[in-house]
Amino acid sequence: MIKCTPNVECYVEKALVVIGGKWSFLIIKNLFTGTKRFGELRKLLNNISPKTLTDTLRNLEANGILTRKIVPVIPPQVYYTLTPKGEALNPIIDEMTTWGETWIK
Repeated sequence: MIKCTPNVECYVEKALVVIGGKWSFLIIKNLFTGTKRFGELRKLLNNISPKTLTDTLRNLEANGILTRKIVPVIPPQVYYTLTPKGEALNPIIDEMTTWGETWIK
């Protein structure tokens, strides 16, 4: 657990630890449109390895950003859905998109 004095920098640092890196943001962005299966996410994130996707999904689940639902059929079907905590990131990702459109050419 991160220990820092309560200030803006501390909360930003803690948020980045919970959310993670580039892949986390891209997974979250893709889940804003609805529940996805592992294979769907992998196709949407065409440069991600299965191990990286698995690790990132586990981190997001452990931090309450998404839920994982397993349907016991053969082969098992696994669905990923954003939690309210994950949905709350929508305005942040929208702002990042706007910033990127404005400043990164």
